[in-house]
Amino acid sequence: MKVSQALKLVSIKPPSGSRTSRRLERCRTIDDVRLAAKRRLPRPVFDYVDGGADSEDSLRNNTDALGRYHYLPRVLTDVGNPDLSATILGRKTAVPLGFAPTGYTRMIDPRGEPAVARAAARAGIPYVLSTMASTSLEDLAEAAGMNSADLWFQLYVWKDRALTLELVRRAWASGYRVLEVAVDTAVTGNRLRDVRNGLTIPPALSLRSLADIGSRPGYWAGMLAGPALTFANVKDRSSGYSVDNIGQQFDPGVTWEDLDTLRQAWPGKLVLKGPIGPADAKRAQSLGVDGVHLSNHGGRQLDRTLAPVELVRPVRAAVGEDFAILVDSGIRHGSDVATAIALGADACMVGRAYLWGLVGGGQEGVEHVADLLTGQFRRTLQLLGMASVEELRAAGPGLLAPRC
Repeated sequence: MKVSQALKLVSIKPPSGSRTSRRLERCRTIDDVRLAAKRRLPRPVFDYVDGGADSEDSLRNNTDALGRYHYLPRVLTDVGNPDLSATILGRKTAVPLGFAPTGYTRMIDPRGEPAVARAAARAGIPYVLSTMASTSLEDLAEAAGMNSADLWFQLYVWKDRALTLELVRRAWASGYRVLEVAVDTAVTGNRLRDVRNGLTIPPALSLRSLADIGSRPGYWAGMLAGPALTFANVKDRSSGYSVDNIGQQFDPGVTWEDLDTLRQAWPGKLVLKGPIGPADAKRAQSLGVDGVHLSNHGGRQLDRTLAPVELVRPVRAAVGEDFAILVDSGIRHGSDVATAIALGADACMVGRAYLWGLVGGGQEGVEHVADLLTGQFRRTLQLLGMASVEELRAAGPGLLAPRC
């Protein structure tokens, strides 16, 4: 090859766009986004997002389980313009994806939940606000703009049942259309990274953790300039919930009777969220629940649980087709979404991935995560020979083979 020919292969462009845009452009995968967030966050805060319970077996198994499936694609099919849209609990979305609830999001980045909700609205997907959010459900609805946002609310059942029902009423009055009831937090999981870092409730930070936090002045500058961190959905309660007592407020005695009460109180779609097996999914269906969100809390609660994706097929067999199945925990690539849909899920939810994007670039970083997953899902769909999400669901059993 001549020098002149070689030079034509070299493409050197001057930097363009903002610093944030350039940083995000270098992130070609969710793993890249994670590493970018790790460089910017103090280690205790990064571990809070990244870690799991006890030996973190569930955390590892969540991603490993998705990789156990191999594809047998269809060929000679027209996939020039695939339809990525899906219907999730009665509403059409741009892609079978949503943003799962995460607590205390403004501790990760001061732009917090409003940035995530706006990014979800731009991507045409739902966003679930946590009871433990650092933005109130009313403020989020106002910030996101209910005309374009598909907002859901995730509920923890409190010992104070009056507060529980008050949250339900507030969510409906603010325009949230889906209520997710979390059923995997009878007690808090033993998250050893947080214990070792002292990032517990109440906090007990070690000297090493304090030194690491101090080494990230950019993080603290942003936190000091942002809104105060509170449990925003209960901050006005006269009983004074705080980091010292918040973990004691959830009721470990919640039963199916409580779920029946919530079904009567909530006029919209109702979803049960947790590591739900076929028998419990069937029982929830009999009580008028509209779907299940299969989740082991990202491996942060009970260790050594089945990966949620391993529950999709048996739960679908138990509840039939007219019942929503969402799945999270371990979703890191658009191909993971395709695998879950082929197994029988309606959609996937992600949490850690968008938090890492939020650290890297606020709303723009979260949008980048949605764009990455959407692009990867589109390519996987096309390479599988599938022209739509509906076709992927129908053909799913013939497309997947478990790894031997």
